[in-house]
Amino acid sequence: MRAPAFWGRPPGLVAWGLSPLGALYGAATARRMARAGAQAGAPVLCVGNFVVGGAGKTPTALALARLLRGAGEHPAFLSRGYGGQARAESRRVDPADSARSVGDEPLLLARVAPCYVGADRIASARLAVEDGASVLVMDDGLQNPALHKTLTAAVVDGDAPFGNGLCLPAGPLRAPLDAQIPYVDALVVIGGASNAPSNIAARIGDKPLFAARLQADAIAAATLIGRPVLAFAGIARPDKFFATLEGLGAQVAVRVTFPDHWRFSPREIDRLLMRAEAGGLIAVCTEKDFVRLPPDRQPHVRALPVTLSFDEPDAVALWLWGLKR
Repeated sequence: MRAPAFWGRPPGLVAWGLSPLGALYGAATARRMARAGAQAGAPVLCVGNFVVGGAGKTPTALALARLLRGAGEHPAFLSRGYGGQARAESRRVDPADSARSVGDEPLLLARVAPCYVGADRIASARLAVEDGASVLVMDDGLQNPALHKTLTAAVVDGDAPFGNGLCLPAGPLRAPLDAQIPYVDALVVIGGASNAPSNIAARIGDKPLFAARLQADAIAAATLIGRPVLAFAGIARPDKFFATLEGLGAQVAVRVTFPDHWRFSPREIDRLLMRAEAGGLIAVCTEKDFVRLPPDRQPHVRALPVTLSFDEPDAVALWLWGLKR
């Protein structure tokens, strides 16, 4: 889905008109979050967010898993496999899997550590522990009470932290902010102005706050500097991808957006490639979009991978020691 524009503005007539529904939805989610979760047999690190849409959870989960591996742990990811078809039974993602079968994010996660997908998070967790995982990293799940969480990090977009402050469908919050904060142990603020962390800290009290940045892969970026591109994205906030391209020096001549987790058809990609060829443009997309392309079209499109970098990685590593308490 694409986020309605009014979610990012101070509440107006539409938002206030939907606010009674939002209050009901938020209250139901808050009650759900209060349920006790099952023990997984290993510490659980949840990487979630307060709002719907993309805040950078997957890059954050990957960065945290790398820190855990550096500390000698054996992390495994738990994912719903959103957008995939193989969700009924929990299983480990295989390198031969497609985004259509397991979802796009699990394919990216599985490049760093074993990833388990399935609608039943408890079953996925126990399967991962049986396979030797010492720490379980949940990509999303702040509002899901199925598993007891040892530590929870909420990822916040520094440019659009909480939207208009209302709950679905009046705004992007999944539950009132005050109802969600007690379940969070730290915040990861990605990007935004230099004062974004301090402004957000004023809303969340004394929780640890870690500033972070998304950085484009240097090799992939070098091939796009000064080059005219046709950029397309099926992610929650495509404008951030377009801005990243412009920031590294690419000339974004054409922007094409699709809904988040969009399943690209061969015909759609062919149209984009024809349009790029006619204009002398390079077709480029996010890494998350790239894994959803038809395999025989991938050689004709460039992906721009990004990684998350913490401003103070040592402080984050110290916080992660809380998983062993």
